[in-house]
Amino acid sequence: MRLFIASPVRLENYTQIREEFNDTVQGKWVEEENLHLTWIFLGDVSDEHAVIKKMKELALPKTEVTIAELGYFGRPPRILFAKAQKKSLYETATHFKESGFDLYRFKPHITLCRIKQINDYKRYKEIMKCYREKTLGTVLPQITLYKSELSEKGPEYTALYTLGEL
Repeated sequence: MRLFIASPVRLENYTQIREEFNDTVQGKWVEEENLHLTWIFLGDVSDEHAVIKKMKELALPKTEVTIAELGYFGRPPRILFAKAQKKSLYETATHFKESGFDLYRFKPHITLCRIKQINDYKRYKEIMKCYREKTLGTVLPQITLYKSELSEKGPEYTALYTLGEL
């Protein structure tokens, strides 16, 4: 089964972000209920129990983690994401490493849209500038092991194990 470890997020203005990019970006937006910060994508794993055993050694972030500004991966941009403040997350990332998880090239982010095409690159850059150093929400104090199943409707996530309460 396809597994990943993530924390749920709360964005204060996700609808507004989508509306601002509506005429500028064509792509697949992540459903609001599926927004998350991915700690690690594990891929195909036959036995989730070994992963859960390692997760029991993890500690939740000690402070609230702020989501601030937008960014993108790729040239041309292929993934539009919201950035999580790194300082608060690296302590938790250290716990992942100590528990035996490999966080190779860890870049804390929340995928918002898989971009197929940018219709107006100048407008895209203007919108991105508006979101510099702008607080967008928070990463919630929870770490969950998810099973991801791909369907025609998109990915469907099932929580298998959770640390922390909401």
